[in-house]
Amino acid sequence: MPEVSPKQAVGIAGFSGYSGAELARLLENHPCVQPVLLEHRTDSGADPQPLNQSRRLQRVQCTPEAVRGEGLSLVFLATAAEVSLNLAPQMLASGAKVVDLSGAFRLRTAERFERWYKERHAQPELLAEAAYGLPEFCRQSIPRARLISNPGCFPTAANLAIRPLIEADAVERAAGIVCDAKSGVSGAGRKPSLKTSFCEVQENLSAYAVLEHRHVPEILLVSGLQESELSFTTQLLPVDRGILETIYFRSKRLRSVGELLEIYANRYASEPFVRVYPAGTLPDLRRVNRTNFCDIGAVFDSESGRGVIVATIDNLVKGAAGQAIQNMNLALGLPETAGLL
Repeated sequence: MPEVSPKQAVGIAGFSGYSGAELARLLENHPCVQPVLLEHRTDSGADPQPLNQSRRLQRVQCTPEAVRGEGLSLVFLATAAEVSLNLAPQMLASGAKVVDLSGAFRLRTAERFERWYKERHAQPELLAEAAYGLPEFCRQSIPRARLISNPGCFPTAANLAIRPLIEADAVERAAGIVCDAKSGVSGAGRKPSLKTSFCEVQENLSAYAVLEHRHVPEILLVSGLQESELSFTTQLLPVDRGILETIYFRSKRLRSVGELLEIYANRYASEPFVRVYPAGTLPDLRRVNRTNFCDIGAVFDSESGRGVIVATIDNLVKGAAGQAIQNMNLALGLPETAGLL
């Protein structure tokens, strides 16, 4: 009988938020790791168990001593950016790798962080060190990194849809690309606010952060676009989860939707979490929610050269916790799909 390897222990800070709770739910059934809840708040004793948790998980304090004592291989920071900036150096000092789900380490320079986040970066040396964790495009840099910055939910779908077009030189870039992005309310986090209250969201649709969304520089970083070539607008859907992005572009080179879809089929042929739809079919939220898939469909008008891409993900899974587990699997030398398929 083959010997069963012991599970590695990994920590979750921020487990009472939506992304942290999703991490706990997914990791509970992971074949290779055992999640431990890390209490980082002074009032954490009053924190509830993660949402939808079927059993109580071990809790320890989120300190280097506790992380070292529990032998945690990796720590997830499902925390606000300012909290991640404080905790990341401590967790790294304990010897654990870190996957950060906030925006604290996504941009490569302190100057860009200051421009988009409107505050100074407190850990510029870690900002320069962090690996950007979009596995489909950054897989080689993730296993050797100590600190992995999990992408934002909107840039995940946008870059998976846009970058293959740029790589294939299929876009008339002078005409620009428009990305119309809609998200469920859980993307705003669990902290109560007027904007995300039931009466404000129900039977409503609203745009926000127009021309100044913090996810714009992430799209530019990976896609290869210049800021002047991208129009990106986000809207809040009256649903709990899911992202649907509709991307509009023009092409002089492409002649048919078949040629367009072939770009995606070739690029993602070996990617387990990207599904390319056949011509005449477009994805929707229901097919991706509670999965780690990004679904992509396309329409193309050969006479005008207008193309439309529809990309969908679950903002809490492929847009947050699921992708973080992909990164964990790569960082710890585990099968990338473990715990996700």
